[in-house]
Amino acid sequence: MAPTGSFGHLVFALVVFLAAHSAFTQPPLRRHVEARCGKIGFQLGYSLLSAVLLAWVVAAALDSPTVVLWEQQPWMRWAPSLAMPVACVLWVAGLTTPNPFSIGPGNRGFDPAHPGVLRLTRHPVVWGLALWSGGHVIPNGHLAGLVLFVPLLILSLLGPRILDGRRRRSLGEAEWRWLAAATAGPVAWGAMMAELGPWRPLGGLALVLALMALHPLVIGLSPIP
Repeated sequence: MAPTGSFGHLVFALVVFLAAHSAFTQPPLRRHVEARCGKIGFQLGYSLLSAVLLAWVVAAALDSPTVVLWEQQPWMRWAPSLAMPVACVLWVAGLTTPNPFSIGPGNRGFDPAHPGVLRLTRHPVVWGLALWSGGHVIPNGHLAGLVLFVPLLILSLLGPRILDGRRRRSLGEAEWRWLAAATAGPVAWGAMMAELGPWRPLGGLALVLALMALHPLVIGLSPIP
């Protein structure tokens, strides 16, 4: 493994993160793990592994040499500040809504007539990751920041199409159309907000405040523009 404090270490950590993500979304491995640990055990283990590996990638980026590609301007700091509240609401809603299509707590209890946040997107957690990574590309004009955020942004943008294809094949066309009926076409905003309830948006905003409080302690920089 490349020594810490080098771009090689950052690239290695990122490759491990992406490889683990890819491996555990493959149906054969997922079914094998779910058979041994159960669906809840798989989701908890996968979430914990993803969080640990992402923390490793971020730590490797912070430890990498500083190579400035563009100077940060004051307006750039608003990009993550505007993106993160939406990302956090998507994360909280996505991780607490039954979802047969994407990353989340699984399909147990999913009601096609009341899909909640899935009315907006079948992949709320993935799009939250896209907002997080994309919002952080703009103010982080150094090489380590781009090595960290750009691959995650690309993965997030490609992820929904890849996941849709896999789920469509595994569910079959008829089942897919029945489950996804309320997730296609114009968003019924009133129905979605009623299905979300007040606690999911409030939970997302609470997560934003928690991340803002932790940011200076973990990253060493204030997120406030």
